[in-house]
Amino acid sequence: MSQGHFPHDETLTVGKLRMRASQIIDLMSPYLSDHRKERISKVVRDRTFSVVTVLENVYDRGNSSAVMRSCEAMGFQAVHMIEPGDKFKKANRVTKGADKWLDVYQWKTTSECVDHLRSKQYKIYATHLDAKAVPIENIDWSVPSAIILGNEKDGISPEMQKLCDQSVIIPMQGFVQSFNISVAGAIALYHIYRERKLKLGQSGDLNEKQLEILTAHFLLRSSKNPERLLQRLIERMPNNLLKK
Repeated sequence: MSQGHFPHDETLTVGKLRMRASQIIDLMSPYLSDHRKERISKVVRDRTFSVVTVLENVYDRGNSSAVMRSCEAMGFQAVHMIEPGDKFKKANRVTKGADKWLDVYQWKTTSECVDHLRSKQYKIYATHLDAKAVPIENIDWSVPSAIILGNEKDGISPEMQKLCDQSVIIPMQGFVQSFNISVAGAIALYHIYRERKLKLGQSGDLNEKQLEILTAHFLLRSSKNPERLLQRLIERMPNNLLKK
């Protein structure tokens, strides 16, 4: 994966603290069990920013949260939400904490979101049934791609229909022609995960430096008050630790 698709810097801001990822790991790792460290390492290695999910004007917070849970389960780290109204409100009953581990970006307009993704060289694929739509398996998901899911009533907006590179469908054999968005998201994301694993050997594609940075972010997200925790750990450590 190119550096351009990875959104995080090596230096992290935690409240008033500015620290390198390696420093955060050095401070916090000794207090983790071997099992926890192995778990974080495995999860991080399966992460990718090369495929991102975009939710456009989804009404039901439960549906948004269910899709986010599928993203987290499949290792797709970034979710973009196009919402002209209020900010995203967690639906913890459905996410089961998934949103805590994801990078969630919010946009007020479709064009802003698409322009951002195009600037990062993502291909834009929207789930939409029209004359030009192709089955989801026809797409090469090994390259940087965004999968767009529209709202429950109208699907993607007319603007997104014009802006996307290609409309895609999940082939169906029954009389109905659409899935609930949470179901469509789960099926699409699992298909993309499987296609990437078959083609690339694994879906995750972060290099060693990116793995280190994301590990530091996950360690911080594990704490309710990471700034206070780091301050306490700094006080306990030798003075030369933060000079590394």
